[in-house]
Amino acid sequence: MPERLKTITIFPYQPQWPEEFRHLGRELRQQLGPLALRIDHIGSTSVPDLAAKDIIDIQVTVSGLASEVEQLLLGMGCLLRQHISQDHLPPGETDAGRWQKWIFQPPVAWRPAHIHVRISGLPNQRYPLLFRDYLRAHPVAAQAYAQVKTALARLHPQDVDAYYAVKDPVCDIIIVGAESWAAALDWQPGPMDI
Repeated sequence: MPERLKTITIFPYQPQWPEEFRHLGRELRQQLGPLALRIDHIGSTSVPDLAAKDIIDIQVTVSGLASEVEQLLLGMGCLLRQHISQDHLPPGETDAGRWQKWIFQPPVAWRPAHIHVRISGLPNQRYPLLFRDYLRAHPVAAQAYAQVKTALARLHPQDVDAYYAVKDPVCDIIIVGAESWAAALDWQPGPMDI
């Protein structure tokens, strides 16, 4: 049965989130070594002043979804969420293989986090980095996004499917603006976080 949050709660931005990511990211770097091409803080907790669920999202970029990576993460106590094998497909996207991923729950002793393992060069590996950087550069868009998430959590506090049925298309709208911004700047992801 899929893991479900008991209640979706959106918290005001917590200044300790970046340091909590760095701690978890260093643990992952130590375990994965060069198999992790990048380890980045993504999601709402990576955007200053953005309200979020108190869950640190981490993206581990790899050259492929290799069993060696899976075994190392399992060996450190992570749990593969087998029911999730890809990201939400944006409108017009028909190739689910370009959106494949693994997602792990961290070891029990860790603070709540999601570890997303994505393949370098695929659109779903780029999407969260661009989304994060766009919201960091556009605080008004970030605050509007926070309003949507807060309202959804209030309206659907125990219905994860309803929450994401609205939130994912909102993210797709934001990414359209982010893509225009990225093209104008010739944006590339900055150096990896860990």
